[in-house]
Amino acid sequence: MQKTALVILNYNGVKFLEKFLPIVIEHSSGDAEIWVADNCSTDGSIELLEEQFKDVKIIQNETNSGFATGYNVALKQIIADYYILLNSDIEVTANWIPPIISLMESDSTIGACQPKIRSYYNKGMFEYAGASGGFIDKYGYPFCRGRIFQSLEKDEGQYNDSIEVFWATGACLFVRAELFHKLNGFDDDFFAHMEEIDFCWRIKSFGNKVMVCPSSMVFHVGGGTLPVGSARKTYLNFRNNFVLLIKNLPSSQLFSVLTTRLFLDFFAGMKFLGQGGFSDFIAVIRAHNYVYRNLQLIRRKRKATVRSLVSKIYQGNIAIDHYMFGKRKYSDLKKPLS
Repeated sequence: MQKTALVILNYNGVKFLEKFLPIVIEHSSGDAEIWVADNCSTDGSIELLEEQFKDVKIIQNETNSGFATGYNVALKQIIADYYILLNSDIEVTANWIPPIISLMESDSTIGACQPKIRSYYNKGMFEYAGASGGFIDKYGYPFCRGRIFQSLEKDEGQYNDSIEVFWATGACLFVRAELFHKLNGFDDDFFAHMEEIDFCWRIKSFGNKVMVCPSSMVFHVGGGTLPVGSARKTYLNFRNNFVLLIKNLPSSQLFSVLTTRLFLDFFAGMKFLGQGGFSDFIAVIRAHNYVYRNLQLIRRKRKATVRSLVSKIYQGNIAIDHYMFGKRKYSDLKKPLS
């Protein structure tokens, strides 16, 4: 019988642990071994776990090294066939684990999978971080079935089919443990945001599939790491997105895509500035400065990355489709996924 380890990475999330960990235990303890990997919290998280959740296994990381490194360090210490990486701000539901494990067991080429993600505060709506499966367009902009930029759809069962996607959310990520370690886990330098997209791209380049299984559903608070509107979040999103393109794009596409993205990011920065978001404008500049200053490091990562033409990339420009042509739903998109 396969062994599944559910791992919650926590940093000063004691309120989320108090609220959601009892539900995780109720609906998961029969299907997975439950761990909390703590990134050196100072809010009493460890004391809470030791006093109230004695059956939960604890790993104490030495520093707050972010999502990527925090999981990389923790998962080296956990032996399992499958890992479930779960945010502390997620409310799980009854029988949420078996459908995904069953799907992955049915096809050995499935490397990673996610459930359907709905909003915790508006439970009929899809949630930003993953919705019903993630994609990118040919310029690297991410979107989901159920969410394009800030436009969220109501879940009316329109995306209830299990399909192959481009990326699965890091908020609730099922992954084969052997594959996770074979690919050396997440990129430590990402810290947080888009590390799962980079990871899923590498899964696909390695010849495996990424899936969504909407028969499993969870509810996500969101914004638990960095709130929407945070300049730090803007910086990480623009920086990490550009880095993952350099790392993973085939050589035949690299120049044209990066040149176009430079212009698009310039316009995004000017849009922030025009809306009074000076700190976000500076964040875009800082993101590109990071790439230029660390280009040799990124090029070394590119050389070490298996690259190939992968599927499920939208062949349009999702930013233009959304902001110029008003396409707010996944079902509005007409161009094919390659």
